[in-house]
Amino acid sequence: MRQDHTIVPKRALWIALAVAAAAVFAFGGAFQFFIQSGPASQVQRPAVAGFVGSETCAGCHQAEAKLWNVSQHKAAMQHATDKTVLGNFNNASFEYYGVSSRFFRKDGKFLVETDGPDSKLAVFEVKHTFGIYPLQQYLVEFADGRLQALSLAWDSRPQDKGGQRWFHLSPNEEIRHSDILHWTKLNQNWNFMCAECHSTGVARNYDAKADRFATSWAEISVGCEACHGQGSAHASWARGQQGWWPFGRRDDSSKGLMVRFDERRGVGWPIDAQTGTARRNAAPATLRKEVETCGLCHARRAGFHAEWVPGQWLSQTHAVETLARNTYHPDGQIRDVEEPYNYTPFKQGKMFAAGVTCSDCHEPHSAKLRASGEGVCLQCHAPDKFAGVKHRHHAGVDPPPTCVSCHMQARTYMVVDPRHDHAFRVPRPDLSVKMGTPNACNDCHRDKPAQWAATAIEHWYGPDRKGFQTYGPSFHAARTGQADAAALLSVLAADRDAPAVARASALGELASRVTPANIAAARTAIADPDPVVRIGALDMLENVPADQVWPFVSPLLSDPVRGVRIRAASLLATVPTASQPERDRAAFDRVAAEFIAAQRANAERPEARTALANFLAQRGLSADAETEYKAALKLSPQYATAAINLADLYRQRGRDGDGETVLRAALAASPRDAAAHHALGLTLTRLKRTADALVEFRRATELEPDDARYTYVYAVALHSGGQRDEAIVVLKETLRSHPNDREVLQALVSFSRMAGNATAALGYAEQLAIVAPGDKDLAAVILELRRAAKSQPQ
Repeated sequence: MRQDHTIVPKRALWIALAVAAAAVFAFGGAFQFFIQSGPASQVQRPAVAGFVGSETCAGCHQAEAKLWNVSQHKAAMQHATDKTVLGNFNNASFEYYGVSSRFFRKDGKFLVETDGPDSKLAVFEVKHTFGIYPLQQYLVEFADGRLQALSLAWDSRPQDKGGQRWFHLSPNEEIRHSDILHWTKLNQNWNFMCAECHSTGVARNYDAKADRFATSWAEISVGCEACHGQGSAHASWARGQQGWWPFGRRDDSSKGLMVRFDERRGVGWPIDAQTGTARRNAAPATLRKEVETCGLCHARRAGFHAEWVPGQWLSQTHAVETLARNTYHPDGQIRDVEEPYNYTPFKQGKMFAAGVTCSDCHEPHSAKLRASGEGVCLQCHAPDKFAGVKHRHHAGVDPPPTCVSCHMQARTYMVVDPRHDHAFRVPRPDLSVKMGTPNACNDCHRDKPAQWAATAIEHWYGPDRKGFQTYGPSFHAARTGQADAAALLSVLAADRDAPAVARASALGELASRVTPANIAAARTAIADPDPVVRIGALDMLENVPADQVWPFVSPLLSDPVRGVRIRAASLLATVPTASQPERDRAAFDRVAAEFIAAQRANAERPEARTALANFLAQRGLSADAETEYKAALKLSPQYATAAINLADLYRQRGRDGDGETVLRAALAASPRDAAAHHALGLTLTRLKRTADALVEFRRATELEPDDARYTYVYAVALHSGGQRDEAIVVLKETLRSHPNDREVLQALVSFSRMAGNATAALGYAEQLAIVAPGDKDLAAVILELRRAAKSQPQ
């Protein structure tokens, strides 16, 4: 059964401050937002608190409201009016891969003529603006309640900076009407992709049977309660305090607030005279209320529960992406070019480890920096030590490099939007030499090689300049299949001084390298105070039989964090009820219901329907699972994971013919999906259509040549079909880029022996012994091959 553990695929994200749900979580990567469309009084909420609106808050908090009123949060989403629309709708036109779009006004409406869901030109009304600077997007409403974000955006920068123009968010790639990224399709849907972060108190109200939305919000933009939570209890408390009759006042230390952002209260940052760097005068809490709250929108995450509460672990309601291969470089730098989310980078960094929180640098109501230029950095880093040439080593450079240019690399997203990496990393061009990662030095010195920059850094600061993020080599070893990858990852996973997100990522990477030793590491990590690490430990155990891990995983069914609980339930789902310890059955059933509810709440997404189908299949409910897989494919025929898993379900039920039909339909919608071609090859093999299977296996290797598993299976199929020489050639080619792949080496040993080439087989076996030391069976094979090789003519 195929389960993708990344949250966002490479091409799936273009909408500002939104997250695409484009993969299956093992614990149900479906996302839940708060939606319903209309005034705040109509939004259904727990009786304890309701939304009151930012105007109510402003009655008492006038200074904060003044700052908020000029913030980008205030303009995150607005009704389209003459005051809010920045784009040129005066009969302006734009050409994109043969599609001529026109922007104009009529009867007081803002209209765009562009290609619709059937590729034909049609006229659509812009109902809302989205964002304000450096770009503004526009939302179109459809009859089924969907709001869709146009991929044609307005560059709101000044003209002398390249702005005041229309542009497409995918300028170098043709996005046709059939593409999942087309503005009318699933991955440009506001209701799911954007609403949670651009409006307040959103309730999605999706009707799965009718496939319609009735989405609403308490406030159209990001208001006070988007961060502070529902304010009715606080407003009631405030009214009680204002009464003239003192006995009516409530003695409530919480003041009716859902969270008190008091982490900075009484905290000082005195600068150490010797180091020139400030140190927090009190140890930070494990749970950083402010960071977790900002993370709701500034993290790559997938929601699975509606009742988000500010100040709690984000993992209570959202699956937080760790250092996924498609999203981050091995050293933790963001590699995704579509949209940055700085929650995970920030939690990798030394600033977070030291106790810095978001509002130490940003005024929270305006979201602007607390000081101009480098003033923010020099709050805690003495100017006489860090602002001079002695530290920066760029005498005579005009303008000189700043703290930000060296320690917060900028990348441009959504074509025109430069954002800074918040990991606050030390430049490491030496890692660029070894791993091909970017570095700040060569961002400026583009004409120089990374080795030149690395030599300069070593000359200035010495050979042991490591920085805070030291785990790049571990993840690089894992991604390149090096023999010491498991050992390096195990050390990282156990390192309590490493960032929690890095330890969680290391645990997840170990899932394909499980040994008794690192299972012990998982058992330790399950007790970690950070829920992301506990979830990472569960990810690591994904391929271990559930009945083996039940004794030490089942306690997490009662974990205080929902994300941990439902991940545990998904991991244990394959154990039949009758085989579960009786004392755990009630807990499992309770959390299984939580898991199912999370998927049902996100029924408009194929990922949620597939996650639910996987869970149902594991529980032995094949017919229900089949229904959910089909529902996922109806929502998105391009979502090949659902087709692959449905075909596997059919395999288990002896219906490979139906599996072939499903996979061919998926490939008609996504012809370049390597996994679907590979799955079809397996199906055709079982149907004894060897020649057709080889075509599919070969196509999978062509589409994803770096996937050693695809080439291994292709080579085995070639060998089984009598093309033994071709099989060995394929494996040798794969071995060049994957020298430590066990399956490839095992196949080469076997195929070389069968070909009578004991010398070649011995070489591969000895290479395999380095990758898999201590294998007694392999040691015996090597002894046998040595005897055989001696008897062969040289």
